[in-house]
Amino acid sequence: QVQLVDSGGGLVQAGGSLRLSCVTSGRTFSRYTLGWFRQAPGKEREFVAAISWSGGTTRYADSVKGRFTISRHNGKNTVYLQMNSLKPEDTAVYYCAADKDPWRRVIVTTAGDFGSWGQGTQVTVSS
Repeated sequence: QVQLVDSGGGLVQAGGSLRLSCVTSGRTFSRYTLGWFRQAPGKEREFVAAISWSGGTTRYADSVKGRFTISRHNGKNTVYLQMNSLKPEDTAVYYCAADKDPWRRVIVTTAGDFGSWGQGTQVTVSS
């Protein structure tokens, strides 16, 4: 089991930027894929981005490609989500998550494939 603590959310105007951070602890020596999901009021939790343990492979939802960048620093046990050109529709609670299978070779994007979650950090983008 890996513990996740995410932070960095806040209020920003449209077009602005935020960087979310997620510090992991526990079995961080395992090669977990890490990802970010978000959930807006009245909507299902949706995939945002994911990154392999090595950082060499990333995946993004179409809605954030070109605007968001996921990265990780394994020495700091931290994964980041740099969010630029934010839009009001990006408003949601953002959660970091770890793949429940530490040895999976393929990056997954379904919430059910992630077994550990952060507490969530609120991102609000005003128009």
